[in-house]
Amino acid sequence: MFNSRNPACRCPTGAVADGTAVHFKIMMPRDLHCSAARLVVTDGASGARRTLEMFWCGMGGDQHEFWECHYAPPEPGLYFYRFSVDTWRGTLAVTRGWGGEGDLRGDGGQWQLTVYGRGMTTPDWLPGGVIYQIFPDRFFRSGRKKRGVPADRKLHRVWGEQPDWEPDAAGKITNGDYFGGDLRGIEEKLGYLKSLGVTCLYLNPIFEAHSNHRYNTADYEKIDPLLGGEEDFRSLCAAAAKLGIRVILDGVFNHTGSDSVYFNREGRYPGPGAYQSKDSPYYSWYRFRRWPDEYDCWWNFVTLPCVDKKSPGFVRFINGPDGIVRRWLRAGASGWRLDVADELPDGFLEDLRAAAKAEKPDAVLIGEVWEDASNKVSYGKRRKYLLGGQLDSVMNYPFRSAVLGYLTGKSPSEMMEIVLSVLENYPPQAVRCLMNNIGTHDTERAVTALAGEPLRGRGRRWQSAARLTREQRARGLALMRLASLMQFTLPGVPCVYYGDEAGVEGYRDPFNRTCYPWGNEDAGLVAWYRRLGALRAKCSCLRGGWFRPVTADGDGLAYIRSDGNDALLCAFNRGDRPLALHLDAEWEGAEPIFGPAPDAESSLVLPPIGCAALYLLKKTGEAPLPPPQKRPGEDAAGL
Repeated sequence: MFNSRNPACRCPTGAVADGTAVHFKIMMPRDLHCSAARLVVTDGASGARRTLEMFWCGMGGDQHEFWECHYAPPEPGLYFYRFSVDTWRGTLAVTRGWGGEGDLRGDGGQWQLTVYGRGMTTPDWLPGGVIYQIFPDRFFRSGRKKRGVPADRKLHRVWGEQPDWEPDAAGKITNGDYFGGDLRGIEEKLGYLKSLGVTCLYLNPIFEAHSNHRYNTADYEKIDPLLGGEEDFRSLCAAAAKLGIRVILDGVFNHTGSDSVYFNREGRYPGPGAYQSKDSPYYSWYRFRRWPDEYDCWWNFVTLPCVDKKSPGFVRFINGPDGIVRRWLRAGASGWRLDVADELPDGFLEDLRAAAKAEKPDAVLIGEVWEDASNKVSYGKRRKYLLGGQLDSVMNYPFRSAVLGYLTGKSPSEMMEIVLSVLENYPPQAVRCLMNNIGTHDTERAVTALAGEPLRGRGRRWQSAARLTREQRARGLALMRLASLMQFTLPGVPCVYYGDEAGVEGYRDPFNRTCYPWGNEDAGLVAWYRRLGALRAKCSCLRGGWFRPVTADGDGLAYIRSDGNDALLCAFNRGDRPLALHLDAEWEGAEPIFGPAPDAESSLVLPPIGCAALYLLKKTGEAPLPPPQKRPGEDAAGL
């Protein structure tokens, strides 16, 4: 009837640039005696509805007939569509069912058509690479002496001991303990990171702040003294660049710390901060309900006063010609990951993008968005993150849900549907820069999520004592190989959370933020990640190319990435029994990068909790393998 992912039904598929003529074609059963068909399009911003008459264009034997039309969306935005048909049963609605399929019952939803700005571009240096996320305090500490460290900082003497987790005497969680990881330490480990195939470092906040996570910024113009100084940052960026590695920073622009130059509630700084005086140059940055003690703060944390992102002074401080965004790009950064992007208004994001691109046209902007960023609604407003004027891309949390869900028992078709929905809804320019994470500083460690007991809301005391058993850990490490192969081969860019490649365990903060276990890594898993990094460098199809599902059934899942140069088939078996997958003849003689090779009968037998990756190098100019199918009902997505 209709499938939005099939180019025979909708061409082009996926997101399109404004003004692109999109061809729609539906197939109706002849026994309905269809006399008219219409495409009904609703503008997601204004709610305006447009109805386009479709014209009859032929029959498919005696059983079906075809109706088609073209629609060119006039400007960037979201558009939602369905079909209306006149039949002997009356006027029926054709709505969206599972997997983009049309449904005549009329109780489904509408299809989404994402329309981005025609001139939208994203940086060319990130696709095909590998991102490595570092929580700076916990990665590696150099022997360099620290200067200007506040006297109230608690420093652990033993690297790798458990972080503090119990409340203080006042019952508060302060995140006030440190291990002393620093920027020079990261620089000393660049060789190790290069061996993993890393091309980009994403650093959690590095600016002065009075907590180990540093999301409570105290001074945007100063590197935290435990991490080093500006010269250390410049040195890291320069040394990384020599190895082909870029550095992106964490921009925390929704709130500051109460213990900051700008607010100064604790009186640490000379002041005056906004808390101390209405005459403070920073007073207009904040929204006070009753000065000084009642003010807007993030999630009611009084230590995180929210900034008014429409305050001219703050906007100029962050996005101005000499603002924070441009200053640290000039110092060596190659982009920003934007914390809680939902809290940043459209105008602020547009100004930030303009500032970043003016300083470095190839700077990358990645937003923290936990849901489908193409249709996200926050504070009652549809967001425009991926339409060309704000973000380049986002952290792909739906990816994490898809991968971990499949490996822990959910239907593989559910995972494939999440992947295909992202490909259908996101602009291809954003897809190629997606930050694909299976673990972050805000989530359980991947190996724990894969093999440990579900958290079920249990508190810090339980988490502090929780450890994987030997059997659980063995299973978790095996599943990590499957998860990481997906992470490195599905559309987007893998983002490895420091220590995941070493098999680090842990539930939520602070147990997911423990020290990197130098000298106690799982050597086999590290070696696996090195091979994955080499695979990213080897396969041009992982920079873009086509994505096509092969199977998603039972315990098995398989897909193909392909472009005009090479092709990669990835297959997975999460089950405890061997699984056979029959391959098309073109995969005979393919190079087995991971796992077994096909047998003489073109069957690929996957071991329990096993995977395989087969590589084909094609002749110059040969079409992508396989090309998108044009039969109704076939899923295909192009990047």
